[in-house]
Amino acid sequence: MVESVSEEELFKAQFRMFIVGIANSAMQQLGKIMNPLTGKIERDLGSAKATIDLIRMLQVKTKGNLSREEQQLLDRALSNLQLNYVDELNRKEEPAEAAGEAAAEEQETAAKDGVFKGKVSKSGTAKNEKGKPKN
Repeated sequence: MVESVSEEELFKAQFRMFIVGIANSAMQQLGKIMNPLTGKIERDLGSAKATIDLIRMLQVKTKGNLSREEQQLLDRALSNLQLNYVDELNRKEEPAEAAGEAAAEEQETAAKDGVFKGKVSKSGTAKNEKGKPKN
C-alpha cells in the first residue's frame, strides 16, 4: 500500500536533495571527491566558485522562506564549501606552469572579490569586510 505524501513534504525532500546535489557538484569541482562519470579527481576552481556563488544566491533569495532545518542545511553546505574553496586556493602543489598561473589568477581574483562576503588574507586567514580577522 502506498501512502500519499503531501506536496509540502515532497518539496522539503526535493529541496534537501537539490542542495546536497549542488554541494556534491561543488566538492567534485574542488577536487575533493571523485567524478563518478570519469572515475577521476578533477579540479576546476572557477566552476567551483560559480557553484558556491549560486548556493550563496539561494541563501539570500530564500531567507525567511525556509524551515529551520532547511536553513541549517543550506548554511552548513555553504560554510563547508567556502572553507574547502579557501583550502584549495591555498593548497601548495607543484602544478604545471600554465596551471600555476591560472591558480595564481584565481587566487588574486578571489582576494579582490573578498571571497564570499568576507576577505581572505594571503595566509588564508578569513577576514571580515573591514579586514579584521573573523572569529
